[in-house]
Amino acid sequence: METNKIISGKKYIASQSIDYQDSAIVSKIITKKETGNITLFAFDKGQSLSEHTAPFDAMVFIIDGKAEIVISGESHFLNIGEFIIMPANIPHAVNAPEKFKMILTMIKSA
Repeated sequence: METNKIISGKKYIASQSIDYQDSAIVSKIITKKETGNITLFAFDKGQSLSEHTAPFDAMVFIIDGKAEIVISGESHFLNIGEFIIMPANIPHAVNAPEKFKMILTMIKSA
């Protein structure tokens, strides 16, 4: 069952902690600190984040469905339980060939 806020010290099932919405990308912050953040995402089929860069490495971990992660023009298809690191300052995009959920972890460095 989805709740509106992730509470420290409470156990969660990641794939059940965020719901899909038709024709949308939904996100929920798990934790956000000066040193980085962890965010849950749910992508409906056909949704995408267009190519962009970020100043820090980011790890995408798939918790439901299948995702396409494009890094420097190269497609990587990830299934449940798989992850990939999107390198800092390298163009990347995220596509949903089917519904999927992911955890995005970004650790900031000096």
